[in-house]
Amino acid sequence: MSDLADKVALVTGSSRGVGRATALLLGSQGARVVINYRRNKARAQQVLERIQEFGAEGLAIAADLEDPEQIDDMFDAIGERFGRLDIFVANAAATAFKDLMEVQPHHLHRTFAITLDAFVQGVQRAVPLMQGGGRIIALSGLDSRRFLAKHAVLGAAKAALETLVAYWACELAGTGITVNGVLPGLIDSDSGVFYARAVGLSWEELASRYRARTPQGRILTPEDVAGVIAVFCSRAAAMINGQTRVVDGGLMPINRV
Repeated sequence: MSDLADKVALVTGSSRGVGRATALLLGSQGARVVINYRRNKARAQQVLERIQEFGAEGLAIAADLEDPEQIDDMFDAIGERFGRLDIFVANAAATAFKDLMEVQPHHLHRTFAITLDAFVQGVQRAVPLMQGGGRIIALSGLDSRRFLAKHAVLGAAKAALETLVAYWACELAGTGITVNGVLPGLIDSDSGVFYARAVGLSWEELASRYRARTPQGRILTPEDVAGVIAVFCSRAAAMINGQTRVVDGGLMPINRV
């Protein structure tokens, strides 16, 4: 039996991409998974049905993480349904890919609200449900440490997110709750395709550039990232805390500029 059997896990933004892969992996290991989505109910339902095929319990909840009331409603629903939460994966993100001279206040507000405000509120709501300890994992990105064209706002938010990970880990020390981050390289996902278009490239052009610069010789899949998140959720990771681990196939150590 997996040590995730019967654990209750919330994965934000889990109707697609890394969130979807994470929800499916945790469900396949016996966790009861809460699938958070904003608009695409059909995609969320597909993830829920796959989890149920594993014999695990699931729950799909629509919540726009820019809205504090909807965040509260989501955690209220989790408490009512399961009475506890063991794993909180903060995966959801949104931004406008723009140069800084083009950024408007609403771009800043939405990016920071979903990446930072929702993370702080989410942890505040998750901790009381983690009475026996728990795992909190936040998704960062290459843009927090490397220049990526049109990524300044999200990069700033993700850098701040990594700081929050470290602070939460210190403030929750002694509770049995660990807080860590995962920083993936370029991922073969809808978001990657959208970013390629934003910088005037096809997905294959962007992917080929990163493949050539990555020692592993390939682009990350959502499943690659989900696998690392699952490790952080396990008993084996009990003494990893306050860390943001890079998962990029060797891209950053080789390409320091």
